[in-house]
Amino acid sequence: MTSEQILKLLTEGEGLTVEFKECVNELNNGVFETVCSFSNRYGGYLLFGVKNNGTVIGVNPAAAQGMKKNFVNMLNNPQRFAPTLFLTLEEIDIDGKLVLYVYVPVGSQIQMFGAKIYDRNEDGDFDITRSTELIAHLSRRKSTQFTERELFPYACEKDFRFDLMPLVKQRAINRRSDHPWAKMTDMEIMKSAGLYEDDLVTGKKGFNRAAILLFGRDEIIQQAIPGYVTDCLLRVDNVDRYDDRERVDTNLVESFDLLMSFIEKHTLDRFFLIDNLNVSVRSHIAREVVSNILMHREYSGTFPARIIIEKDRLVAENWNRPLHPGRVTLDNLNPYPKNPLLARFFVNIAYADTLGSGVRNLYKYTKIYSGGEPDLSEGDIFKTIIPLGVSAYGNVADKAVEVADKTAEVADKVVEVADKTAEVADKAVEVADKVVEVADKVVEVADKTVEVADRLTAGEKAFLEALLPCLAKHEWITNTSAREYTGSSEGSVKRFLRNLTEKQVLETRGGNKNRQYRLRKH
Repeated sequence: MTSEQILKLLTEGEGLTVEFKECVNELNNGVFETVCSFSNRYGGYLLFGVKNNGTVIGVNPAAAQGMKKNFVNMLNNPQRFAPTLFLTLEEIDIDGKLVLYVYVPVGSQIQMFGAKIYDRNEDGDFDITRSTELIAHLSRRKSTQFTERELFPYACEKDFRFDLMPLVKQRAINRRSDHPWAKMTDMEIMKSAGLYEDDLVTGKKGFNRAAILLFGRDEIIQQAIPGYVTDCLLRVDNVDRYDDRERVDTNLVESFDLLMSFIEKHTLDRFFLIDNLNVSVRSHIAREVVSNILMHREYSGTFPARIIIEKDRLVAENWNRPLHPGRVTLDNLNPYPKNPLLARFFVNIAYADTLGSGVRNLYKYTKIYSGGEPDLSEGDIFKTIIPLGVSAYGNVADKAVEVADKTAEVADKVVEVADKTAEVADKAVEVADKVVEVADKVVEVADKTVEVADRLTAGEKAFLEALLPCLAKHEWITNTSAREYTGSSEGSVKRFLRNLTEKQVLETRGGNKNRQYRLRKH
Protein backbone atom coordinates (compact mmCIF):
# COMPACT_ATOMS: atom_id res chain seq x y z
CA MET A 1 0.00 0.00 0.00
CA THR A 2 1.03 3.59 -0.50
CA SER A 3 1.15 6.21 2.25
CA GLU A 4 -1.81 7.95 0.54
CA GLN A 5 -3.92 4.80 0.84
CA ILE A 6 -2.96 4.40 4.50
CA LEU A 7 -3.88 8.04 5.20
CA LYS A 8 -7.25 7.47 3.53
CA LEU A 9 -7.94 4.51 5.84
CA LEU A 10 -6.92 6.60 8.86
CA THR A 11 -9.29 9.38 7.79
CA GLU A 12 -12.25 7.06 7.22
CA GLY A 13 -11.71 5.34 10.58
CA GLU A 14 -12.46 1.85 11.87
CA GLY A 15 -15.32 -0.16 10.44
CA LEU A 16 -16.34 -3.54 9.09
CA THR A 17 -13.09 -3.96 7.12
CA VAL A 18 -10.66 -1.66 8.98
CA GLU A 19 -9.20 -2.05 12.48
CA PHE A 20 -6.56 -0.01 14.35
CA LYS A 21 -4.32 -1.47 17.07
CA GLU A 22 -1.96 0.52 19.28
CA CYS A 23 0.50 -2.38 19.87
CA VAL A 24 3.63 -0.25 20.28
CA ASN A 25 5.91 -3.00 21.60
CA GLU A 26 4.04 -6.31 21.28
CA LEU A 27 0.97 -8.02 19.90
CA ASN A 28 -2.01 -9.10 21.99
CA ASN A 29 -4.76 -11.68 21.52
CA GLY A 30 -7.10 -8.98 20.22
CA VAL A 31 -4.94 -8.80 17.08
CA PHE A 32 -5.55 -12.44 16.25
CA GLU A 33 -9.23 -12.28 17.10
CA THR A 34 -9.52 -9.53 14.48
CA VAL A 35 -7.56 -11.58 11.93
CA CYS A 36 -9.98 -14.45 12.56
CA SER A 37 -13.10 -12.28 12.24
CA PHE A 38 -11.83 -10.56 9.06
CA SER A 39 -11.19 -13.97 7.50
CA ASN A 40 -14.70 -15.11 8.42
CA ARG A 41 -16.45 -11.99 7.14
CA TYR A 42 -15.27 -9.79 4.24
CA GLY A 43 -11.55 -9.46 4.89
CA GLY A 44 -9.96 -6.20 5.98
CA TYR A 45 -6.97 -3.99 6.81
CA LEU A 46 -5.26 -4.18 10.19
CA LEU A 47 -2.97 -1.26 11.17
CA PHE A 48 -0.55 -1.28 14.13
CA GLY A 49 0.78 1.78 15.94
CA VAL A 50 -2.53 3.60 15.55
CA LYS A 51 -5.04 4.62 18.25
CA ASN A 52 -8.76 3.83 17.88
CA ASN A 53 -9.44 7.42 16.75
CA GLY A 54 -6.90 7.16 13.92
CA THR A 55 -4.04 9.00 15.62
CA VAL A 56 -0.68 7.59 14.56
CA ILE A 57 1.60 6.93 17.54
CA GLY A 58 3.93 4.53 15.73
CA VAL A 59 5.42 1.15 16.55
CA ASN A 60 8.70 0.95 18.45
CA PRO A 61 11.26 0.29 15.66
CA ALA A 62 13.31 -1.88 18.03
CA ALA A 63 10.29 -4.13 18.61
CA ALA A 64 9.04 -4.26 15.00
CA GLN A 65 10.97 -7.36 13.89
CA GLY A 66 9.88 -9.31 16.96
CA MET A 67 6.25 -8.35 16.37
CA LYS A 68 6.45 -9.41 12.73
CA LYS A 69 7.98 -12.75 13.67
CA ASN A 70 5.41 -13.37 16.40
CA PHE A 71 2.58 -12.59 13.96
CA VAL A 72 3.82 -15.11 11.39
CA ASN A 73 4.52 -17.81 13.97
CA MET A 74 1.08 -17.48 15.57
CA LEU A 75 -0.78 -17.66 12.25
CA ASN A 76 1.22 -20.74 11.22
CA ASN A 77 0.66 -22.57 14.51
CA PRO A 78 -2.01 -25.23 13.84
CA GLN A 79 -2.72 -25.45 17.60
CA ARG A 80 -3.76 -21.77 17.60
CA PHE A 81 -5.07 -21.11 14.08
CA ALA A 82 -7.15 -23.55 12.07
CA PRO A 83 -6.65 -23.49 9.18
CA THR A 84 -3.25 -21.81 9.35
CA LEU A 85 -2.73 -18.54 7.49
CA PHE A 86 0.26 -17.22 5.58
CA LEU A 87 0.29 -13.47 6.13
CA THR A 88 3.11 -11.05 6.92
CA LEU A 89 3.20 -7.56 8.40
CA GLU A 90 4.45 -4.79 6.12
CA GLU A 91 6.18 -1.56 7.18
CA ILE A 92 5.42 1.99 6.10
CA ASP A 93 6.48 5.45 7.32
CA ILE A 94 3.65 7.84 8.19
CA ASP A 95 4.78 11.31 9.25
CA GLY A 96 8.11 9.96 10.48
CA LYS A 97 6.51 7.16 12.50
CA LEU A 98 6.64 3.45 11.78
CA VAL A 99 3.29 1.78 11.06
CA LEU A 100 2.84 -1.95 10.50
CA TYR A 101 -0.09 -3.17 8.42
CA VAL A 102 -1.55 -6.30 6.85
CA TYR A 103 -4.48 -7.07 4.59
CA VAL A 104 -6.39 -10.16 5.75
CA PRO A 105 -8.27 -11.75 2.84
CA VAL A 106 -11.63 -13.43 3.30
CA GLY A 107 -11.28 -17.18 3.79
CA SER A 108 -13.28 -19.91 2.13
CA GLN A 109 -13.32 -21.94 5.37
CA ILE A 110 -14.54 -21.12 8.83
CA GLN A 111 -11.54 -19.66 10.61
CA MET A 112 -10.81 -20.51 14.24
CA PHE A 113 -8.45 -18.92 16.73
CA GLY A 114 -7.78 -20.65 20.03
CA ALA A 115 -10.62 -23.11 19.32
CA LYS A 116 -13.05 -20.17 19.04
CA ILE A 117 -14.85 -18.72 16.02
CA TYR A 118 -14.94 -14.94 15.67
CA ASP A 119 -17.08 -12.91 13.26
CA ARG A 120 -16.98 -9.20 12.39
CA ASN A 121 -19.82 -6.76 13.02
CA GLU A 122 -19.31 -3.03 12.49
CA ASP A 123 -15.93 -2.35 14.17
CA GLY A 124 -16.00 -5.22 16.67
CA ASP A 125 -14.96 -8.89 16.81
CA PHE A 126 -17.54 -11.25 18.33
CA ASP A 127 -17.18 -14.80 19.59
CA ILE A 128 -19.93 -16.92 17.94
CA THR A 129 -18.54 -20.31 18.97
CA ARG A 130 -21.65 -21.28 20.98
CA SER A 131 -24.18 -20.03 18.44
CA THR A 132 -25.00 -22.97 16.13
CA GLU A 133 -27.33 -20.71 14.15
CA LEU A 134 -24.64 -18.11 13.40
CA ILE A 135 -22.08 -20.81 12.58
CA ALA A 136 -24.53 -22.51 10.22
CA HIS A 137 -25.19 -19.17 8.50
CA LEU A 138 -21.45 -18.53 8.21
CA SER A 139 -20.88 -22.01 6.75
CA ARG A 140 -23.67 -21.62 4.17
CA ARG A 141 -22.33 -18.24 3.09
CA LYS A 142 -18.82 -19.58 2.57
CA SER A 143 -19.85 -22.83 0.88
CA THR A 144 -21.94 -21.02 -1.74
CA GLN A 145 -19.35 -18.30 -2.22
CA PHE A 146 -16.28 -20.51 -2.77
CA THR A 147 -16.65 -23.55 -5.00
CA GLU A 148 -13.08 -24.66 -4.18
CA ARG A 149 -14.49 -25.96 -0.87
CA GLU A 150 -16.93 -28.44 -2.40
CA LEU A 151 -16.29 -31.77 -0.67
CA PHE A 152 -15.67 -35.04 -2.49
CA PRO A 153 -16.21 -37.50 0.40
CA TYR A 154 -15.45 -40.57 -1.70
CA ALA A 155 -12.02 -39.34 -2.81
CA CYS A 156 -9.30 -41.21 -0.93
CA GLU A 157 -5.52 -40.95 -0.56
CA LYS A 158 -4.78 -43.24 -3.54
CA ASP A 159 -6.44 -40.65 -5.80
CA PHE A 160 -3.73 -38.10 -5.03
CA ARG A 161 -0.15 -37.45 -6.14
CA PHE A 162 1.49 -37.39 -2.72
CA ASP A 163 4.78 -38.07 -4.50
CA LEU A 164 4.73 -34.28 -5.12
CA MET A 165 4.90 -33.54 -1.38
CA PRO A 166 8.75 -33.50 -1.18
CA LEU A 167 8.78 -30.85 -3.93
CA VAL A 168 6.08 -28.83 -2.15
CA LYS A 169 7.91 -29.04 1.18
CA GLN A 170 11.19 -27.94 -0.37
CA ARG A 171 9.59 -24.93 -2.07
CA ALA A 172 7.90 -23.96 1.19
CA ILE A 173 11.24 -24.25 3.02
CA ASN A 174 12.93 -22.18 0.31
CA ARG A 175 10.32 -19.51 0.95
CA ARG A 176 10.74 -19.71 4.72
CA SER A 177 13.45 -21.83 6.35
CA ASP A 178 11.39 -22.62 9.47
CA HIS A 179 8.18 -23.39 7.60
CA PRO A 180 5.91 -25.63 9.73
CA TRP A 181 5.20 -27.95 6.78
CA ALA A 182 8.79 -29.19 6.96
CA LYS A 183 7.96 -31.40 9.96
CA MET A 184 4.41 -32.39 8.97
CA THR A 185 3.18 -35.61 7.40
CA ASP A 186 1.37 -35.51 4.03
CA MET A 187 -2.07 -35.59 5.64
CA GLU A 188 -1.09 -33.01 8.25
CA ILE A 189 -0.15 -30.66 5.41
CA MET A 190 -3.44 -31.34 3.64
CA LYS A 191 -5.38 -30.49 6.82
CA SER A 192 -3.20 -27.49 7.65
CA ALA A 193 -3.73 -26.10 4.16
CA GLY A 194 -7.50 -26.62 4.42
CA LEU A 195 -7.53 -29.26 1.68
CA TYR A 196 -9.07 -31.91 3.93
CA GLU A 197 -12.13 -30.58 5.74
CA ASP A 198 -14.26 -31.50 8.70
CA ASP A 199 -17.53 -29.60 8.15
CA LEU A 200 -18.72 -28.26 11.52
CA VAL A 201 -22.34 -28.05 10.35
CA THR A 202 -22.95 -31.20 8.29
CA GLY A 203 -20.34 -33.41 9.95
CA LYS A 204 -18.99 -34.47 6.55
CA LYS A 205 -15.27 -35.12 6.17
CA GLY A 206 -13.13 -35.39 3.08
CA PHE A 207 -10.92 -33.83 0.43
CA ASN A 208 -12.28 -30.74 -1.32
CA ARG A 209 -12.06 -29.43 -4.88
CA ALA A 210 -8.91 -27.42 -4.07
CA ALA A 211 -7.16 -30.62 -2.93
CA ILE A 212 -8.07 -32.39 -6.16
CA LEU A 213 -6.83 -29.45 -8.23
CA LEU A 214 -3.51 -29.25 -6.41
CA PHE A 215 -2.65 -32.92 -5.94
CA GLY A 216 -5.23 -35.04 -7.78
CA ARG A 217 -4.22 -37.64 -10.31
CA ASP A 218 -5.20 -36.69 -13.85
CA GLU A 219 -8.10 -39.19 -13.88
CA ILE A 220 -9.80 -37.84 -10.76
CA ILE A 221 -9.26 -34.23 -11.91
CA GLN A 222 -11.17 -34.96 -15.12
CA GLN A 223 -13.94 -36.71 -13.19
CA ALA A 224 -14.34 -34.01 -10.55
CA ILE A 225 -13.64 -30.93 -12.74
CA PRO A 226 -14.38 -32.07 -16.33
CA GLY A 227 -13.96 -28.59 -17.82
CA TYR A 228 -10.50 -28.03 -16.39
CA VAL A 229 -7.79 -27.34 -18.97
CA THR A 230 -5.42 -24.52 -19.85
CA ASP A 231 -4.92 -24.11 -23.58
CA CYS A 232 -1.59 -22.51 -24.58
CA LEU A 233 -1.28 -21.15 -28.12
CA LEU A 234 1.47 -19.43 -30.10
CA ARG A 235 0.05 -17.32 -32.95
CA VAL A 236 2.77 -15.43 -34.76
CA ASP A 237 2.83 -16.66 -38.37
CA ASN A 238 -0.31 -18.81 -38.49
CA VAL A 239 -2.75 -16.43 -36.80
CA ASP A 240 -5.85 -18.37 -37.94
CA ARG A 241 -4.80 -21.49 -36.05
CA TYR A 242 -1.48 -21.66 -34.22
CA ASP A 243 2.26 -22.21 -34.63
CA ASP A 244 2.60 -24.15 -31.40
CA ARG A 245 0.13 -25.50 -28.88
CA GLU A 246 0.13 -27.21 -25.49
CA ARG A 247 -2.93 -28.32 -23.52
CA VAL A 248 -2.26 -28.51 -19.79
CA ASP A 249 -4.75 -30.52 -17.72
CA THR A 250 -2.68 -31.97 -14.89
CA ASN A 251 -2.46 -30.94 -11.21
CA LEU A 252 -1.77 -27.30 -10.41
CA VAL A 253 1.62 -27.98 -8.79
CA GLU A 254 2.99 -29.30 -12.10
CA SER A 255 0.79 -27.10 -14.32
CA PHE A 256 2.53 -24.01 -12.96
CA ASP A 257 5.92 -25.17 -14.28
CA LEU A 258 4.46 -26.31 -17.63
CA LEU A 259 2.77 -22.95 -18.25
CA MET A 260 5.87 -21.03 -17.20
CA SER A 261 7.94 -23.09 -19.65
CA PHE A 262 5.55 -22.37 -22.54
CA ILE A 263 5.76 -18.60 -21.98
CA GLU A 264 9.54 -18.70 -21.54
CA LYS A 265 9.89 -20.79 -24.71
CA HIS A 266 8.09 -18.26 -26.91
CA THR A 267 9.04 -14.83 -25.52
CA LEU A 268 12.28 -12.93 -25.27
CA ASP A 269 14.09 -12.85 -21.97
CA ARG A 270 15.17 -9.34 -21.03
CA PHE A 271 17.38 -8.74 -18.02
CA PHE A 272 17.38 -5.45 -16.17
CA LEU A 273 19.35 -4.16 -13.20
CA ILE A 274 16.87 -3.74 -10.33
CA ASP A 275 18.16 -2.93 -6.83
CA ASN A 276 21.67 -3.86 -8.04
CA LEU A 277 20.47 -7.31 -9.14
CA ASN A 278 20.28 -8.58 -12.74
CA VAL A 279 16.61 -9.58 -12.92
CA SER A 280 14.74 -11.59 -15.57
CA VAL A 281 11.70 -9.34 -15.91
CA ARG A 282 10.04 -11.78 -18.32
CA SER A 283 10.06 -14.46 -15.62
CA HIS A 284 8.41 -12.11 -13.12
CA ILE A 285 5.65 -11.26 -15.60
CA ALA A 286 5.12 -14.93 -16.54
CA ARG A 287 4.89 -15.88 -12.85
CA GLU A 288 2.15 -13.34 -12.18
CA VAL A 289 0.16 -14.32 -15.29
CA VAL A 290 0.38 -18.04 -14.55
CA SER A 291 -0.37 -17.78 -10.83
CA ASN A 292 -3.37 -15.55 -11.54
CA ILE A 293 -4.84 -17.85 -14.17
CA LEU A 294 -4.49 -20.86 -11.87
CA MET A 295 -5.45 -19.58 -8.42
CA HIS A 296 -8.12 -16.97 -9.22
CA ARG A 297 -10.18 -18.70 -11.92
CA GLU A 298 -13.65 -20.14 -11.35
CA TYR A 299 -13.32 -23.91 -11.69
CA SER A 300 -17.03 -24.70 -11.60
CA GLY A 301 -17.47 -23.50 -15.20
CA THR A 302 -16.46 -25.24 -18.43
CA PHE A 303 -14.77 -22.28 -20.14
CA PRO A 304 -11.15 -23.33 -20.75
CA ALA A 305 -8.46 -20.96 -19.61
CA ARG A 306 -6.15 -19.77 -22.38
CA ILE A 307 -2.71 -18.25 -22.75
CA ILE A 308 -2.16 -16.82 -26.24
CA ILE A 309 1.20 -15.42 -27.32
CA GLU A 310 1.05 -13.13 -30.37
CA LYS A 311 3.69 -11.03 -32.11
CA ASP A 312 3.41 -8.06 -29.79
CA ARG A 313 1.33 -9.19 -26.82
CA LEU A 314 0.46 -11.98 -24.43
CA VAL A 315 -3.23 -12.61 -23.67
CA ALA A 316 -4.53 -14.68 -20.75
CA GLU A 317 -8.21 -15.52 -20.22
CA ASN A 318 -10.03 -17.49 -17.55
CA TRP A 319 -13.58 -17.99 -16.30
CA ASN A 320 -14.26 -15.65 -13.41
CA ARG A 321 -16.69 -14.78 -10.65
CA PRO A 322 -16.65 -10.96 -11.00
CA LEU A 323 -16.86 -8.87 -7.84
CA HIS A 324 -15.82 -5.49 -9.24
CA PRO A 325 -16.44 -5.63 -13.04
CA GLY A 326 -14.37 -3.33 -15.20
CA ARG A 327 -10.73 -2.45 -15.76
CA VAL A 328 -8.39 -3.15 -12.84
CA THR A 329 -5.91 -0.36 -12.13
CA LEU A 330 -3.59 0.48 -9.27
CA ASP A 331 -6.01 3.20 -8.17
CA ASN A 332 -9.08 0.97 -7.90
CA LEU A 333 -7.28 -2.22 -6.86
CA ASN A 334 -9.44 -4.06 -4.33
CA PRO A 335 -7.75 -7.41 -3.71
CA TYR A 336 -10.14 -10.29 -3.13
CA PRO A 337 -9.19 -13.98 -3.37
CA LYS A 338 -11.52 -15.96 -5.62
CA ASN A 339 -10.03 -19.20 -4.24
CA PRO A 340 -8.49 -18.42 -0.83
CA LEU A 341 -7.26 -21.99 -0.26
CA LEU A 342 -5.43 -22.09 -3.59
CA ALA A 343 -4.12 -18.55 -3.11
CA ARG A 344 -2.77 -19.35 0.35
CA PHE A 345 -1.18 -22.57 -0.91
CA PHE A 346 0.49 -20.74 -3.81
CA VAL A 347 1.92 -18.14 -1.41
CA ASN A 348 3.29 -20.90 0.83
CA ILE A 349 5.26 -22.50 -2.02
CA ALA A 350 6.35 -19.17 -3.58
CA TYR A 351 4.16 -19.47 -6.68
CA ALA A 352 2.66 -16.11 -5.69
CA ASP A 353 3.15 -13.27 -3.24
CA THR A 354 0.68 -11.68 -0.87
CA LEU A 355 -2.77 -10.79 -2.13
CA GLY A 356 -2.81 -7.75 -4.43
CA SER A 357 0.92 -7.86 -5.16
CA GLY A 358 0.34 -9.63 -8.49
CA VAL A 359 -1.39 -6.64 -10.07
CA ARG A 360 1.23 -4.24 -8.72
CA ASN A 361 4.03 -6.47 -10.03
CA LEU A 362 2.45 -6.66 -13.49
CA TYR A 363 2.26 -2.87 -13.71
CA LYS A 364 5.84 -2.54 -12.44
CA TYR A 365 7.53 -5.18 -14.60
CA THR A 366 5.52 -4.64 -17.80
CA LYS A 367 6.63 -1.01 -17.85
CA ILE A 368 10.25 -2.12 -17.48
CA TYR A 369 9.92 -4.93 -20.06
CA SER A 370 8.08 -3.19 -22.87
CA GLY A 371 7.40 0.40 -21.80
CA GLY A 372 3.65 -0.25 -21.72
CA GLU A 373 1.00 -1.09 -19.14
CA PRO A 374 -0.96 -4.30 -18.67
CA ASP A 375 -4.66 -4.27 -19.49
CA LEU A 376 -6.60 -6.16 -16.81
CA SER A 377 -10.35 -6.40 -17.15
CA GLU A 378 -12.70 -8.23 -14.80
CA GLY A 379 -15.95 -9.69 -16.02
CA ASP A 380 -17.36 -13.18 -16.49
CA ILE A 381 -14.05 -13.68 -18.31
CA PHE A 382 -11.02 -12.21 -16.57
CA LYS A 383 -8.69 -11.01 -19.31
CA THR A 384 -5.05 -9.99 -19.00
CA ILE A 385 -3.17 -8.39 -21.89
CA ILE A 386 0.59 -7.87 -21.56
CA PRO A 387 2.28 -5.77 -24.30
CA LEU A 388 5.56 -7.38 -25.29
CA GLY A 389 7.08 -4.30 -26.92
CA VAL A 390 7.68 -3.92 -30.65
CA SER A 391 7.51 -7.68 -31.06
CA ALA A 392 7.92 -10.81 -29.01
CA TYR A 393 10.66 -11.72 -31.46
CA GLY A 394 12.43 -8.39 -31.62
CA ASN A 395 12.30 -5.43 -33.96
CA VAL A 396 14.08 -5.71 -37.33
CA ALA A 397 15.91 -2.44 -36.81
CA ASP A 398 17.06 -3.54 -33.38
CA LYS A 399 18.19 -6.83 -34.88
CA ALA A 400 20.09 -4.99 -37.62
CA VAL A 401 21.99 -2.95 -35.04
CA GLU A 402 22.65 -6.11 -33.07
CA VAL A 403 23.92 -7.88 -36.20
CA ALA A 404 26.14 -4.91 -37.07
CA ASP A 405 27.67 -5.03 -33.62
CA LYS A 406 28.18 -8.76 -33.96
CA THR A 407 29.79 -8.25 -37.38
CA ALA A 408 32.32 -5.78 -35.97
CA GLU A 409 33.00 -8.20 -33.14
CA VAL A 410 33.52 -11.03 -35.66
CA ALA A 411 35.89 -8.84 -37.73
CA ASP A 412 38.03 -8.29 -34.65
CA LYS A 413 38.01 -12.02 -34.06
CA VAL A 414 39.13 -12.64 -37.66
CA VAL A 415 42.18 -10.41 -37.13
CA GLU A 416 42.92 -12.20 -33.89
CA VAL A 417 42.55 -15.59 -35.61
CA ALA A 418 44.85 -14.48 -38.44
CA ASP A 419 47.56 -13.66 -35.92
CA LYS A 420 46.99 -17.00 -34.24
CA THR A 421 47.16 -18.73 -37.62
CA ALA A 422 50.65 -17.35 -38.30
CA GLU A 423 51.73 -18.53 -34.87
CA VAL A 424 50.20 -21.96 -35.52
CA ALA A 425 51.97 -22.18 -38.88
CA ASP A 426 55.34 -21.75 -37.16
CA LYS A 427 54.35 -24.44 -34.67
CA ALA A 428 53.32 -26.72 -37.54
CA VAL A 429 56.84 -26.53 -39.07
CA GLU A 430 58.32 -27.40 -35.69
CA VAL A 431 55.92 -30.34 -35.29
CA ALA A 432 56.71 -31.55 -38.82
CA ASP A 433 60.42 -31.74 -37.95
CA LYS A 434 59.53 -33.77 -34.86
CA VAL A 435 57.35 -36.11 -36.95
CA VAL A 436 60.27 -36.77 -39.32
CA GLU A 437 62.52 -37.52 -36.36
CA VAL A 438 59.97 -39.94 -34.87
CA ALA A 439 59.47 -41.57 -38.27
CA ASP A 440 63.23 -42.28 -38.49
CA LYS A 441 63.09 -43.91 -35.08
CA VAL A 442 60.10 -46.02 -36.10
CA VAL A 443 62.03 -47.27 -39.14
CA GLU A 444 65.01 -48.05 -36.89
CA VAL A 445 62.80 -49.99 -34.46
CA ALA A 446 61.09 -51.81 -37.31
CA ASP A 447 64.50 -52.92 -38.72
CA LYS A 448 65.55 -54.24 -35.35
CA THR A 449 62.23 -56.06 -35.01
CA VAL A 450 62.80 -57.89 -38.31
CA GLU A 451 66.25 -58.94 -37.11
CA VAL A 452 64.94 -60.66 -33.99
CA ALA A 453 61.56 -61.84 -35.30
CA ASP A 454 62.78 -65.42 -35.93
CA ARG A 455 63.75 -65.81 -32.27
CA LEU A 456 60.33 -64.79 -30.83
CA THR A 457 57.06 -66.62 -30.14
CA ALA A 458 53.81 -65.37 -31.70
CA GLY A 459 52.77 -63.77 -28.41
CA GLU A 460 56.11 -62.03 -28.00
CA LYS A 461 55.95 -60.75 -31.60
CA ALA A 462 52.45 -59.32 -31.01
CA PHE A 463 53.55 -57.71 -27.73
CA LEU A 464 56.63 -56.18 -29.37
CA GLU A 465 54.61 -54.83 -32.32
CA ALA A 466 52.17 -53.18 -29.89
CA LEU A 467 55.12 -51.70 -28.03
CA LEU A 468 56.78 -50.21 -31.14
CA PRO A 469 55.22 -46.68 -30.84
CA CYS A 470 56.37 -46.45 -27.25
CA LEU A 471 59.91 -47.65 -28.09
CA ALA A 472 60.07 -45.18 -30.96
CA LYS A 473 58.93 -42.26 -28.85
CA HIS A 474 60.98 -42.94 -25.72
CA GLU A 475 64.51 -44.30 -25.39
CA TRP A 476 63.72 -45.98 -22.08
CA ILE A 477 60.31 -47.34 -21.04
CA THR A 478 58.82 -48.70 -17.80
CA ASN A 479 56.38 -51.49 -16.93
CA THR A 480 53.64 -48.87 -16.58
CA SER A 481 54.17 -47.31 -20.02
CA ALA A 482 54.36 -50.81 -21.56
CA ARG A 483 50.97 -51.68 -20.05
CA GLU A 484 49.45 -48.42 -21.30
CA TYR A 485 50.65 -48.94 -24.91
CA THR A 486 49.90 -52.69 -25.20
CA GLY A 487 46.81 -52.98 -23.05
CA SER A 488 48.18 -56.20 -21.55
CA SER A 489 47.80 -57.22 -17.90
CA GLU A 490 50.54 -56.48 -15.39
CA GLY A 491 51.57 -60.16 -15.22
CA SER A 492 51.75 -60.52 -19.01
CA VAL A 493 53.80 -57.35 -19.36
CA LYS A 494 56.32 -58.55 -16.79
CA ARG A 495 56.62 -61.95 -18.51
CA PHE A 496 57.05 -60.53 -22.04
CA LEU A 497 59.60 -57.95 -20.89
CA ARG A 498 61.58 -60.65 -19.06
CA ASN A 499 61.51 -63.00 -22.10
CA LEU A 500 62.52 -60.26 -24.52
CA THR A 501 65.37 -59.30 -22.23
CA GLU A 502 66.57 -62.92 -21.98
CA LYS A 503 66.45 -63.23 -25.79
CA GLN A 504 68.62 -60.08 -25.99
CA VAL A 505 65.95 -58.06 -27.78
CA LEU A 506 65.72 -55.56 -24.90
CA GLU A 507 68.28 -54.35 -22.42
CA THR A 508 67.61 -52.97 -18.93
CA ARG A 509 68.83 -50.53 -16.36
CA GLY A 510 67.95 -49.85 -12.74
CA GLY A 511 66.68 -52.10 -9.93
CA ASN A 512 63.43 -54.07 -9.72
CA LYS A 513 61.19 -51.19 -8.68
CA ASN A 514 62.76 -48.66 -11.06
CA ARG A 515 63.73 -50.99 -13.91
CA GLN A 516 63.57 -49.53 -17.43
CA TYR A 517 63.83 -51.13 -20.87
CA ARG A 518 64.97 -50.22 -24.38
CA LEU A 519 65.89 -51.99 -27.63
CA ARG A 520 69.31 -53.57 -27.31
CA LYS A 521 71.90 -51.86 -29.46
CA HIS A 522 73.76 -54.55 -31.54
